[in-house]
Amino acid sequence: MIQRFHQNDRRSLTFPAVHPCEAVSTETLLNSLVSLSRTICDFHSKFFASQRRNAREAIRQVGVLLIFFEEVLDRGSILSNSSLLCLSELHLTFQKIQFLLEDSFREGSRLWILTKCKFVASQFRILFQAVATVLDVLPLDSIDVGGEVKELVDLVAKQARRARFELAFDDERGVDVVFGIMSQFEKGTEPDLETIKRVLDFLGIRSWSDCNKEIRFLEEELGFEFPDCKERDVAHLSGLVGLMCYSRGVIFEELDHHHHRNASAEEDQLDSRINLDAPTFLNPDDFRCPISLELMTDPVTVSTGQTYDRSSILKWLKAGNLTCPKTGERLKNPELVPNSALKKLIQQFCSENGITLAQLEKKSRDMTGTTVPSSRVAAEAMKFLSKFLVRLLVFGNGRQKIKAAYEIRLLAKSNIYNRSCLIDAGAISPLLNLLSSSTEACPQENAISALLKLSKHSKGRVLIVEYGGLHEILNVLKHGLSSEAKQIAAAIIFYLSSVKDYRKLIGEIPEAIPALVELIKGGTTCGKKNAVVAIFGLIFFPNNQKRVIENGTVPLLIDILTHSDKTDLITDTLAVLSTLADNVEGANSILQASAMPLIKNTLHSTSSRAAKEYCVSTLLSLCNNGGDEVVSVLVKDHSLMELLYSILGDGTPLAGKKARALIRILHKYRETSPVLSSAVPHEQFVRAR
Repeated sequence: MIQRFHQNDRRSLTFPAVHPCEAVSTETLLNSLVSLSRTICDFHSKFFASQRRNAREAIRQVGVLLIFFEEVLDRGSILSNSSLLCLSELHLTFQKIQFLLEDSFREGSRLWILTKCKFVASQFRILFQAVATVLDVLPLDSIDVGGEVKELVDLVAKQARRARFELAFDDERGVDVVFGIMSQFEKGTEPDLETIKRVLDFLGIRSWSDCNKEIRFLEEELGFEFPDCKERDVAHLSGLVGLMCYSRGVIFEELDHHHHRNASAEEDQLDSRINLDAPTFLNPDDFRCPISLELMTDPVTVSTGQTYDRSSILKWLKAGNLTCPKTGERLKNPELVPNSALKKLIQQFCSENGITLAQLEKKSRDMTGTTVPSSRVAAEAMKFLSKFLVRLLVFGNGRQKIKAAYEIRLLAKSNIYNRSCLIDAGAISPLLNLLSSSTEACPQENAISALLKLSKHSKGRVLIVEYGGLHEILNVLKHGLSSEAKQIAAAIIFYLSSVKDYRKLIGEIPEAIPALVELIKGGTTCGKKNAVVAIFGLIFFPNNQKRVIENGTVPLLIDILTHSDKTDLITDTLAVLSTLADNVEGANSILQASAMPLIKNTLHSTSSRAAKEYCVSTLLSLCNNGGDEVVSVLVKDHSLMELLYSILGDGTPLAGKKARALIRILHKYRETSPVLSSAVPHEQFVRAR
């Protein structure tokens, strides 16, 4: 069989074709050539936004050669080694032609292919020169086919040799206009909308969905990691993303109804599900880069003593900044010192929490450059777009406000720079106004989701509270028009509670904690999860712990441990119980709910190291606050001691410390209890060192 390179494994405008092996049979080779040729010919009915003439000529010439391959296959001729070698080379070239046509037609790639039009035209020319070279040396006279077919092959050889495959005038003019528009953005000038519309119309980009497909394709291209991906290409791609985001937000006033409905459902799930693979509270803050806010893969320390992820600080320095991003102090020198100790801790943390290095590095790449944009074009386009969207939120009609809020959701999804631009443009206040005036689910969901994205930015959190947004968010949490809106409101509470003063402020609002408890009681799985982690954030303020307990939270948390099969939800629930158990009132509430056997069982059954740590922490606190009555129960569980010793070797340093403390408590109780002293072998309680 002849191997094929799967197109999803390659970057656009790369042609990693596979050469047929030497042992391939004549029939297999010819069948594969026929199949390849037919696939290429099928492109004749496709719309090519650019390279139309070149694509049409390429398809025509391959179509003629298809007749030749089919006749050779039908006659079952015996081919010489030289003929087979020529056909093998044609097979290799045809794969590349197929790749080139796929890229020229690929959904979402129209703007990218237009800006690469000179390169694409040159590739058509190179590939058909290769076809001409092969046909020149092909021993056609020795192949048993009809004379007319031989004449057709000769004709293709001549045409392929003479074919110029030049850049079409319309393509050349179109790419000049695109670069002109980008140049205007780069200079801080807002381009003429009619000019942009003409380019989009030429490319067949005539709807919001068409534009969004272009953005997704360009963002995927930016995500590829290739050695030959020059910094210039990154800036160019980033600029094109900026241009298309601007076009999507400003030019296309109507959201495609079908797309909007499906995208909203998908976005609601993604927006409102707090990612606790690397949670704000449950992970050490020191593991996060102050620039990207993500876990660091390669931490380095600058002259001020602050530590950043290497990729983020390099991007900061390349942008011409000479100060420390966190302290504002001028850097004495640009030297970056690797922080090996922190890197080992992060790697250990990832291992213990099931986060692979590949996942971490991919996330880091996704966020790289989001604080400082990769190109001035993208930066200026985002500034213009942010101001436009805020104007729509303030002065637009109902439909325009919904669309503006939806655009903000998408723009702020994973880009810190976009969030900053939108906040600086004044998006928070009109979004809160839209939230308060919403009487239908759609505008409410768009507004609350946009606010969620902006609440991930430190300045966004401050402005939401300063503008009185807490009242509106809590109102959605209690009376939201959809379950999605309620769980998103809980997620915002989670991010707001990362600010120390806001934990107290939120806790003192009478309806805040009861509303979160109600969401735990009757919400979806995602809603329960967001409410649990929001409560976790709030109980870092001690007075909130009493409020949480008084509102009957503990029995609901125990119910989650009993009935849920979601590991992340169970882990978050255990984190809350662990914190509540630190004080006597919380410990008593947990004991009254008869939770200790369940926590022990979870410690035995869970595969999550984080969950094990919270179980150990909770049991330790219950022993400290519950006294000998609790210890006497635990000391009788002989399998518990073995499990605690395993955590000493395999758990995190903090888990090991807590396990060691719990072992000592159990050992001490065993030594002072005559009944246990005589009933249990001493070896079972060897003192932990």
